[in-house]
Amino acid sequence: MEKDIQDLRRDYRLKSLELEDLDSDPFRQFRTWFDQACEADLLEPNAMTLACSDSAGKVSARTVLLKDFDNRGFVFFTNYGSRKSKALEALKQAAILFPWLPLERQVEIQGTAEKISRKESLDYFQSRPHGSQLGAWASQQSQTITSRSQLERKLSELEQTYKEGQVPLPEFWGGWRIIPLEFEFWQGRANRLHDRFRYEKDSTGTWSIRRLSP
Repeated sequence: MEKDIQDLRRDYRLKSLELEDLDSDPFRQFRTWFDQACEADLLEPNAMTLACSDSAGKVSARTVLLKDFDNRGFVFFTNYGSRKSKALEALKQAAILFPWLPLERQVEIQGTAEKISRKESLDYFQSRPHGSQLGAWASQQSQTITSRSQLERKLSELEQTYKEGQVPLPEFWGGWRIIPLEFEFWQGRANRLHDRFRYEKDSTGTWSIRRLSP
């Protein structure tokens, strides 16, 4: 029998979140929650939804994988000709969301976007599996193709070209860093009275924390 979508609900009761539980530094707080997501063996704990808008105001979102983070920001890799890269290039703004639903948690980060250095991209590219390196060359990301076989033929050609030796880093491929201006840590609570705390950075680089109504 078909499930009524209005009956899909869950009451969150796993954890609470108080101001005294939070680290004064949002990067350290993120590290704590990220480590806990990894320890809980969640599927793809580094998966994040990336949302951005192009110069015409058209908003898009997709899931990408976090590959590095430190106090400079959060890094993922992609084709620089992709739709998301073009949007980031146009406005240099983005939001990312980590939906750790089994832990009844999520983290939203808003900030600016910049390309990472060529060396950083090369270091990561060389650490990727051989097939993933070839895949970066095979795909003209976001471009229309006639069939999957077109991709598979291109991959076969690349496998022959680079069956021996190192695969070079494509000029059109590399990393983006999202530099946070705001963090929001959300912990699900009973009766939809969730705990929400927002970190905001002022002009001096100091982070403040505010509790938000759910």
